[in-house]
Amino acid sequence: MSSMFGKPRAGAERPPQSPLAECNVAILGCRGAGKSALTVKFLTKRFISEYDPNLEDTYASEELVDQQPVLLKVMDTADQDGPVNCERYLRWASAFLVVYSIDNRESFEGCRRYLDVLARHARGCQHESPVLLLGNKLDMEQYRQVTKAEGMSLASKFGCLFYEVSACQDFAAVQHVFHEAVREVRREAERSLPLRPLFIAEERPCLHAAAPAALATRHGLASCTLNTLSTVNYKEIPSVAQAKLVTVKSSRAQSKRKAPTLTLLKGFKIF
Repeated sequence: MSSMFGKPRAGAERPPQSPLAECNVAILGCRGAGKSALTVKFLTKRFISEYDPNLEDTYASEELVDQQPVLLKVMDTADQDGPVNCERYLRWASAFLVVYSIDNRESFEGCRRYLDVLARHARGCQHESPVLLLGNKLDMEQYRQVTKAEGMSLASKFGCLFYEVSACQDFAAVQHVFHEAVREVRREAERSLPLRPLFIAEERPCLHAAAPAALATRHGLASCTLNTLSTVNYKEIPSVAQAKLVTVKSSRAQSKRKAPTLTLLKGFKIF
């Protein structure tokens, strides 16, 4: 079931016919980690402490992230026994938030299983889905069982971002995490764009221009610039090379003078 929370956020207005880019975020973690509390806090700015642990739903909210509108869909999952039957969100999500409670070591250990599943899934995909590790219930600092260093170490091991927040206190920090997930999806999309081939322009004298030039001289006509005409040949550079588009202009007269050699790439010299 999917639902839309409230009205579009302020500043997110758009022309009626302009489609919104979409970003799907799945919230994963053990029961009691605060996944539903985080979801509702982000969507409504309110904190609710009691939820049905068996309820799984998908919500949508129009957001403005870095001045770019996006339709952010959030799946609040309800796994009962860890990452079992997880295909429903592995194929759907653009990014994942893996949540644990800092006052519950068992929930932290459960995150390892989710991160393992996501790592195996990423190895079988052509593109990566960003993963963010999130320590919740920062307001329970006096009962902390998982240190911040442990959270950072686990995130570093799996190459994901790490945050600690409180769903019941700080809306700005919770919003930042969800928006950061959108940014990571955008960055991954930019990295996945195909690279355009690079070309270098090499100008060579045009051989057939010499005959008209000689004809003009024979008839006493004023010297013209026909002998400086040139043609442009394009050579494709291997994709591993790094170069800029360079146009080098030369003439037959200039070629007689000694000029410094400009080396563009290994194997490519222009005089």
